[in-house]
Amino acid sequence: MNHLPFIAVEGPIGVGKTSLSKELADHFQLHLLKEIVEENPFLGKFYDNIDEWSFQTEMFFLCNRFKQLEDIEKKYLSQGKAVIADYHISKNMIFAKRTLQERQFNKYAKIYDILTEDMPKPNMMIYLDASLDTLLARIKKRGREVEKNIQASYLEQLSHDYSTFMDEFEKLNPNIPVIRINGDNIDFIKYKDDLTRIITTVEAYLRKGEVIL
Repeated sequence: MNHLPFIAVEGPIGVGKTSLSKELADHFQLHLLKEIVEENPFLGKFYDNIDEWSFQTEMFFLCNRFKQLEDIEKKYLSQGKAVIADYHISKNMIFAKRTLQERQFNKYAKIYDILTEDMPKPNMMIYLDASLDTLLARIKKRGREVEKNIQASYLEQLSHDYSTFMDEFEKLNPNIPVIRINGDNIDFIKYKDDLTRIITTVEAYLRKGEVIL
């Protein structure tokens, strides 16, 4: 597995990134890197008033994700140990473009570029997507206090942003395979066969160096 040491799982809020990352980490014996979410002291305020708290929220996430990836590089990737993360640091720009005012975004983008210029890139991306109804249902089911005031309109815009980002990611990174999973058709938490299908797809890449969708 040393030819594929770093897998990133991405997708909009509520789609199941962490759950899938845990399942794949257990199956393939990967170190699991989980993003810090509920620990962000600004997040609840952000969902109440996006304009007021967006910059603080995004800066917290950026600094913490930078530190996480720095540690992962030193302790795992540089030593040939495989890692799966339930996020890709590029997601910061998805949220920043959506929530920050132009003046704030310009400052944020400069800091982002400095911090991420030498960060490790994944060897493989798994992209989970789902309809707005599915996302809202899953967010409600998991019942996170900080997410109780997420607006459907914000989530819908974010899902569109993710789709655009992934299209651009594939064009800019043709050597990094992307597995796309439709969360409306696959429920890997409820149905074991769906999880097996995903694992089989990942195994196919690990074995042959290609992704079978």
